Amino acid sequence: MLHDPLVPLSDSFGRTVTYLRVSVTDRCDLRCTYCMSEHTSFMPKRELLTLEELDRLVSAFVDLGVRKLRVTGGEPLVRRGIMTFFQAMGRHVRSGALKELTLTTNGTLLARHAAELADCGVKRVNVSLDTLDPAKYGRITRWGRLENVLGGIAAAQAAGLRVKINTVALRGQNDDELFRLVDWCAEQGCDLTFIEVMPMGEFGVEDRLSQFWPLSELRAELETRYRLADTALSTGGPASYVRVAETGQTIGFIRPLSHNFCATCNRVRLSCRGELYTCLGTEGSSDLRPALRDGEAGLGLYAAIQTALRLKPAGHAFGYLAGGVQGAMARGMNHTGG
Repeated sequence: MLHDPLVPLSDSFGRTVTYLRVSVTDRCDLRCTYCMSEHTSFMPKRELLTLEELDRLVSAFVDLGVRKLRVTGGEPLVRRGIMTFFQAMGRHVRSGALKELTLTTNGTLLARHAAELADCGVKRVNVSLDTLDPAKYGRITRWGRLENVLGGIAAAQAAGLRVKINTVALRGQNDDELFRLVDWCAEQGCDLTFIEVMPMGEFGVEDRLSQFWPLSELRAELETRYRLADTALSTGGPASYVRVAETGQTIGFIRPLSHNFCATCNRVRLSCRGELYTCLGTEGSSDLRPALRDGEAGLGLYAAIQTALRLKPAGHAFGYLAGGVQGAMARGMNHTGG
């Protein structure tokens, strides 16, 4: 019997899962220093699910109650033919099954695709941007060009898409731009979310410890210039939000290290080769490919998803301790999309 869509898809701790992040590729056209090494080895293309397989797999999650879908990478827009996947997901938006179809991107290719994304039912995009200094942007991304990202943001807004800027808080790298970033986002009409750097991927312990900037400290710095009011706003993800009295904009804080939010986690992550990660901060995953490829996506796939959900842990083990890093993982952010 097909899973009753009215019964919430939940884990063994009673948390309802309504949010899926799907990585459509592990490749990226940038090499951000906190994300991956300069000479990262990517998985062979033959190991990636086809776009048709991704459609069937993600559609099964929608059937089982996922209502928010975020497309990630690597950089999702570098995947050849990716707009056919967005077109396929657009049918779930039009039917009302999906309440939100969103994209996280570095923005370098956004100008090329913004109008078509809007046509597919995307209303909002998150753009990763850690600095407004062109030279610093080149150093952080290793070879990126800031003007391409700014052009992508402008194109997205012209297409009617809301843009939220995601900024990784990096001590010693962008802490001197805090007020500039806030003011620029206010001028551009973009909301802004700060994210704590996580101990994932290839890195040195000293590098991560020196980069970590707790958002409690960042917020305290903001409050030396702005009046911040906590809000009850929720976008279905892990961020908490404040309203800035002086500008009227919203600022979000994602604090996986300094303010663990595992008890209310409502999301899982699907890799581009069909692995389901029920927690960003653990190594374990469930391979959904056998069930997916056993004929058309049918009852076996629904059962495989439900079984995998029961493996979702109570929480992650990330932490920065005095002189060390806890819960570090070799798996890069580009593998599961953050």
